[in-house]
Order: sequence, then structure tokens, then C-alpha cells
Amino acid sequence: MPDIVMPRLSDTMEEGELSRWLKKVGDPVAKGDVIAEIETDKATMDLEAFDEGVLEEILVAEGTVVPIGQPLARIGDGSGASSPGPAHDETAAQPAEAEPAAQPEQTDQPEQAEQTEQAEPEQAASTEEPEPEGGGTDATPAPEAPPHSDTGGAAAPGAPRPAAGELRMSPLARRIAREHGLDPATIEGSGPDGRVVRADVEDAIKGVRQPASAAAEAAPEEVPLNNIRRVTARRLTQSQAVPHFFLTSVIEADRLVALRAELNEQLADQGVKFSLNDLIVRACVVTLQSHPEVNASWGEDKILRHRRINIGFAVSLDDGLIVPVIADAGSKRLGEISAETRELAERARAGKLKPQEFSGGTFTISNLGMFGIDEFTAVINPPEAAILAVGAVTQEPALREERLVNVSRMKITLTVDHRVLDGAVAAAFMRDLKAVLEEPLRLLV
Repeated sequence: MPDIVMPRLSDTMEEGELSRWLKKVGDPVAKGDVIAEIETDKATMDLEAFDEGVLEEILVAEGTVVPIGQPLARIGDGSGASSPGPAHDETAAQPAEAEPAAQPEQTDQPEQAEQTEQAEPEQAASTEEPEPEGGGTDATPAPEAPPHSDTGGAAAPGAPRPAAGELRMSPLARRIAREHGLDPATIEGSGPDGRVVRADVEDAIKGVRQPASAAAEAAPEEVPLNNIRRVTARRLTQSQAVPHFFLTSVIEADRLVALRAELNEQLADQGVKFSLNDLIVRACVVTLQSHPEVNASWGEDKILRHRRINIGFAVSLDDGLIVPVIADAGSKRLGEISAETRELAERARAGKLKPQEFSGGTFTISNLGMFGIDEFTAVINPPEAAILAVGAVTQEPALREERLVNVSRMKITLTVDHRVLDGAVAAAFMRDLKAVLEEPLRLLV
């Protein structure tokens, strides 16, 4: 029987969380069918089947973090779907660190109140930290509940069943608890068979917001690391080992701001609206075309100069940072760059980016101008050779023809990997980028 394994869905991915099964044991599976959702360090993605047959075994419970290459399920001809077999040993499907307490096994029942969750039996093993010793579950045996399916009848043969002592918790409730730093084992469930549901977590959150004592009020809040934050921390730590330097230029931005306003006015009836960042992305593309040595990355024993310009731009999320990539931006005009930037940013915030849309960048832009930040230095994104930090456009007094006037100015700072680029090369790039931004009509060519 062919195994379905945890795939590598991004260049930084080392493990993924099996977020939700969309197929159950006994279901027919065709090539290309989406059978589960995988949460990676970047987004939630679909897991597609590469074989056809019948889903005979599910080896991993929802919410389990699994390394790349580990089997998740098996597809066969259907002959083995009715018998659980070794793959349905409940303890084998749980995270290694979870230590189930002695408690009779029970089967989850569907919770009708939660509209966003599947109403089928699910293996809701906790993927959080193991329960503290001696706490979290009632040692009094509960009567065994009859199994139910999503139609209210008998459970499908071979469907995964929760192991004894498992924490019964809906996926939505588990996610909300994790986002608020709550230990699921401390939450009392009000659902069927003591299952923890969303309302229970929300009640627990209210309790956290209103501490019962001064000691609790003074205690620090512990926020668990999600996949995005964990990978970001690892990559930025790697970045600190890069020998880098910084170059800052002040841009006279009056013409850039005026061009944006004129374009938006002229194209308003077509629903087109350019951001200042769109113009900056296009300016970087134009300048990189003249300085291919900057469109490069570190290759350990070599320098890689890329033929295509793939511009990454940092997007802030509620739980971290992601860098969507405009692939082959050198072949795209300003309008195409603007539309693609907007679409990628929207899908990044919705967690719907595809792996190829946030990998393969050759140059990155980080813009904090919209937050009123005048100037900053961005952390380089290895193995890229450079990243551009863009500050806010500010009004400053200047002397023009013996008159004091206000001018628009913007500071940009280039962080450079000194292993790839020398100071003079990077300075020439910044000189020409400044010229393009101050004479922006060439952005339309």
C-alpha cells in the first residue's frame, strides 16, 4: 500500500502540523484529491493524493506536528479499511511526548454547535505540552460512549479512535487556546463526553483577562511559538552570522509622490490604485537590471548571480512575518506589479499562499513607512545579498531659489552581505536607485 508522507512544502520547512483530515478511513481517493490540510511555517496548505484507491489507514491525529517524510496515512484497494491493524494503535498516532493517563477510551461525538468544524468523529489528541504530573483529567472512569459517525449512526470501520486519557478538544477550540497561550489540559470541557469546545476556551480566556489574585496579575504571559515565529527566529539568528554593512540615502520624493497621485487620478475610473510601495518595487527592478551583481545570493563556496529578478516584500501577519515573492518582476510593468503585490499580500494574510509564492526571492524590500517610521535597518534574508528598508515620506524645510519651502523626503537603507558585495558596488546601486526614485518617469517605460 502506498504511504502518504509529510511533504516539503517550502524551502524552510522541516516539519508540518496535520491541521485537519478532509477524508476518513474507507473513503475513495483519486489522484489530486485534497485529503488533508497541513499547517507549515508559512501558511495552511492542501495535501493532495498522488495515488488512487481507498484511504485504509490514518496514522496521525489532527493537530500533530510531523517531520518531513513521516507517513501520515495509507492508500490501498479497500480490503484493509475495515480492520484497524497496527496503524490504528492509538498510542502510535500520538506525539511522542504525550503520556496518556489511565482512563477508558471513548469515542468523540459530533458537536452541532460549532458550524466551522466537521461533525464526524475525530481523533482529537492534544498536541500541546504534556499534562502536568497528577493533573488535568478526572481519574474516575466514565461509561464508554457508543461510537457515532457524522450521520449519527455507527462509526465507519477502521476510523481512528482516541486513545485512553486523550484530551477531547475541537480543532477550533485548540487553535484559539494556542493563540492565547492557554494549556488545554487546564480547561474544563462542557461538550459531549467532556469535550472542550470554543465556548469553554472563551470562558477560560475571560478568566485569564480577570486574574483572581495579585500574584496572577504580576505573572508574565507565556505565548507559545507558532510555526511561522519559530522559523523566523531560526532564520534571523542565521542572519546575524552574516557579515553585513548598511548604506542610507535620502530621497527627494516630491516627483515620486506627484506621479503616484497623477496615476491614481487618471486611472480611477478603471479601479486602479497604486501604492508608493508599488513604485519602489518597480524602481528596484529597473536598478537591478543595471546592477545584476546585486541580484545575487551567497552559495557557500560560490556567488550565485540570478538571471531573473524575484522581488520579495515583507508582509506583517498577526502571528509573524512572511515574504511573498513577485517572480520574474523584470518582465512585468508597473500595473502588473501593483496587481500582483496586492493579490499576494491579501492571500498571505489569509494563509493561502502557495510554496512557490514565498520562496526563490533574489532581493527583498521591507517598508515601514506606513507606520510612520522615518528610518530603520532591515535584517538580511539569507541567502540573498541585500535587503532595502524604506521609511516614511516626511515634509522637511529646504532652501529653493533663495526661498524656504517644504519638500517631501524619504530615507532608504540597504543592508548588504559583505561576502557577496563590496561597499563601492553597493554604493553605486544606491546612487542609481536614488536617481530613479527622484526622476520616476522611467518607471513607466
